[in-house]
Amino acid sequence: MVNYIFKEDSRRNVPIGKLICLARTYKKHADEMHTDVTDDPLLFLKPASSVIFNGESIIIPSMSQCLHHEVELGIVIGKKCKNVSQQEALDYVLGYLIALDITARDIQTEAKKNGWPWSIAKGFDTFAPIGEIVLKENLPDPNNVDIFLKVNEEIRQKSNTSHMAYSIERIIEFISHIMTLEPGDLIMTGTPEGIGEITKGDILEAGLSNICLLKVDVKS
Repeated sequence: MVNYIFKEDSRRNVPIGKLICLARTYKKHADEMHTDVTDDPLLFLKPASSVIFNGESIIIPSMSQCLHHEVELGIVIGKKCKNVSQQEALDYVLGYLIALDITARDIQTEAKKNGWPWSIAKGFDTFAPIGEIVLKENLPDPNNVDIFLKVNEEIRQKSNTSHMAYSIERIIEFISHIMTLEPGDLIMTGTPEGIGEITKGDILEAGLSNICLLKVDVKS
């Protein structure tokens, strides 16, 4: 099954491409993970098969006993680009969305301890819930937008993209010098402080300012 960025609008369907994720982009989150923000962004990948949409469910995999939530701004690429500058980076953006990077923290902790990759901890089906896209003309300053996450109506994460260590333009420039970005690719820009565990029956509500909302639940 192919997932599309515009799930409810077949006139504008863009297949979801690769998910390029950033780690340690907010200093306070780096602090709570007992690590540091780096000079250049740190990247990892999630498969497109991990994407789910508003109203769907995060499924707890049998391999994990500890899932964590991480709310993030997502950047949707609209045009193919390679080696772009910061000055032209936003020309290749289609829009933005709210996203969750769900992490099997116990699997990730074991991987870190042994120097293994994080792919399993980040790559399960349903581990990338995303909201509806906000076209870039409707979000003129992605470097200054509020994001939040509530679990069972309680605020867990609340921040603003102005606290990121890297601008949206810098992120796109950096990634495009490593890999070609294509329409439908999604860049997940990292999470602020306040990450925590989610369990069966929890309801997660995330938002990008007041213009993009996402609601999913957790099932086993």
